[in-house]
Amino acid sequence: MKTSIFLFACLVALFSSTLLNAQTTNPEYRIAKTIHLQGDGGWDYLSVDEVNGHLFVSHSTQVNVVDLKKGEQIAIIPDTKGVHGIAIANDLNKAFISDGKDSTITVVDLKTFALIAKIGITGKNPDAILYEPFTKRIFTFNGRSSNSTVIDAKDNKVIGTIPLSGKPEFSQSDGKGNIYVNIEDKSSISLINAVTMKVEKTWSIAPGEEPSGLALDNVNHRLFSVCGNKLMVVSDAVAGKVITTVPIGDGCDGVAFDPGTKRIFSSNGEGNMTVIQQQSADTYKVAETFPTQRGARTIAVDKTTHHLYLSAGEYEPGEGRRPVKPGTFVVLEIEPVK
Repeated sequence: MKTSIFLFACLVALFSSTLLNAQTTNPEYRIAKTIHLQGDGGWDYLSVDEVNGHLFVSHSTQVNVVDLKKGEQIAIIPDTKGVHGIAIANDLNKAFISDGKDSTITVVDLKTFALIAKIGITGKNPDAILYEPFTKRIFTFNGRSSNSTVIDAKDNKVIGTIPLSGKPEFSQSDGKGNIYVNIEDKSSISLINAVTMKVEKTWSIAPGEEPSGLALDNVNHRLFSVCGNKLMVVSDAVAGKVITTVPIGDGCDGVAFDPGTKRIFSSNGEGNMTVIQQQSADTYKVAETFPTQRGARTIAVDKTTHHLYLSAGEYEPGEGRRPVKPGTFVVLEIEPVK
């Protein structure tokens, strides 16, 4: 009996080792480039402008702009205090940037990066920001006032305020006037009608807790919420209910969906990226846990190249929340292994 158990244990160990080595020696992704960017301090969201081939990177009090073909910084957009997010409106040739510390929105030209306007909003600490193309409106999601400011993106004027049930995080639009937003402190998702500027539905995403990043599969109507308790929750955007959950890494703040590969990517601050394969609308499987860099918790995907971009920096030694070492801010460009 003991001999059989020992032999079985050896076989299990050998099989596990073989699987581990296969995953290690045959990864499906690799870091193609580390792009060094100017400036110091913290960071939040990134946004890809696929039309112009640029990456907008939030960075403390500025936005770094990267030419994706060259893989290098080409501009800095200054005076974006406490910057969080960047919404791209290609049809209007504008980028809208949420400045959390002074509760304003910076509007710039997408090609020249010149300042167009500064907009004062009706909420406090705008965080995530979204351009809704059906109504041509900007929606800011204001963390300290639990509401959303609505801006006419054509004339840069505030046109309304939407009260929310709790602290909003990331959002998504289906392009037809429906907006979905994670409500972090309520562990729920709210559906906003972009035309009427009213919340139409809210549903719980339990067992997920404290959702931050949100992605959308607009073909299968599936929402992907990454949560603080190391789960990605898959919801039915039409029915407003949870379908399933998938394990992810710790410290996640961002998630991206690539419809071309049918993969979801969770950027985990502990220093890795969970790659999840969509096998059907309701079935998902972890394909790979890819090592990145500690603190790389936000992510963007270029759907034309299938490349991924994560912001990161090195931290000063110590315990708790530590400052970022000067001169260490980078963007990791990750590509599929051909």
